[in-house]
Amino acid sequence: MRKKIAAILTGIFLSIFSMTAVSQAQPTIHSGLNVKQQGIVTIAAFTAKGDLERLKTALNEGLDAGLTVNEIKEILVQMYAYCGFPRSLNGINTFMNVMKEREAKGIKDELGREASPLPAGKSSIELGTEVQTSLIGAPASGAIYTFAPAIDEFLKGHLFGDIFGRDNLDYQSREIATISALASMNGVNNQLRSHFNVGLNVGLTEAQLRSLITVLETRVGKQEADNATGVLNNVISGRTR
Repeated sequence: MRKKIAAILTGIFLSIFSMTAVSQAQPTIHSGLNVKQQGIVTIAAFTAKGDLERLKTALNEGLDAGLTVNEIKEILVQMYAYCGFPRSLNGINTFMNVMKEREAKGIKDELGREASPLPAGKSSIELGTEVQTSLIGAPASGAIYTFAPAIDEFLKGHLFGDIFGRDNLDYQSREIATISALASMNGVNNQLRSHFNVGLNVGLTEAQLRSLITVLETRVGKQEADNATGVLNNVISGRTR
């Protein structure tokens, strides 16, 4: 009798354990983005918004999720191309303070690797042209580049050559950061639309992009998420015609 009761109790325990395990696993399975990528979303979004208190929390969460120190530095540096030097510098200063606090607590974070030197014998513009073309799927063209050739040169040489050409952050991670930053800013839907397309070009799935928007809704704001959803819906509709 005792053996039967023990067996029944064991079965109940295993069933509860299995249901709990499945329940805990579901956010990861269905979220689209892994925890490190979700960390990139909030770090980029709060840097772009200039919300340093919430950025501090996001930086700690990103490190705890497994982002390396150099990966986060790279995200914060890249942000200046999209939300300006002031917010990028404020983000870097916030990260410096976070690192000091964590070191004082005895927390050892993984440094991660530095970027490799840019290819020898190739100018930043040449490299950037290659990178830009691969990201958007065709050579960049348009009236804006004819009207202001300098912006074409700066985009190719600096953004896509000097920044995107650094290999210590992959293109998917860079696009997650860029999309998250743009989605957190007002009046940049044209650029957000372009980078949703680039994100799909570099292998991010629709599910991952919708997961990114879910992170924005739960952590940043419903208005930002609703706007991003509308832009993404237009992008997906345009690509499936």
